[in-house]
Amino acid sequence: MKTTLFIVCLVIGINAIAQSPEKQVIFSDKAPKPIGPYSQGIMAGNTLYLSGQIAINPETGKIDTSTIENEIRQVLVNLGEVLREAGMSYANVVKTTIYTTDLRHFKTINTIYGEYFKEKQPARETVQVAALPGKAHVEISGIAVRKPVVRAIPVSGERE
Repeated sequence: MKTTLFIVCLVIGINAIAQSPEKQVIFSDKAPKPIGPYSQGIMAGNTLYLSGQIAINPETGKIDTSTIENEIRQVLVNLGEVLREAGMSYANVVKTTIYTTDLRHFKTINTIYGEYFKEKQPARETVQVAALPGKAHVEISGIAVRKPVVRAIPVSGERE
């Protein structure tokens, strides 16, 4: 019994060390390069922290504010590229924060946001701010979680 308990504690300890979050920078060349000293995303363990994205077209380096609809879609496409680089999708997103310079765009934001987050929508807040970088009207940041790999560990006396 003591040997079994020791082995179980040892396995739990090793798993805890193996799963300790190590910070990994996530960078996609299909999303805009950061315009300051930050990363597009940081993976820590199974969690991806997504920096706020604005509607910069990564091919031109210019922001698209021609219409609020185009702007919101470009923001979400940019987030999607960082998610893909980390091996995730919109379905992995558990939390977003939307910043807008005008809450009158709330309905439009919701409509387009719903095109990308169809089921099990993430938790979120939307806040109005005085200004955003590059005269953007919308910025979205998020947190995504990769499903952990679960391994069965045989218990003493069980057959493998």
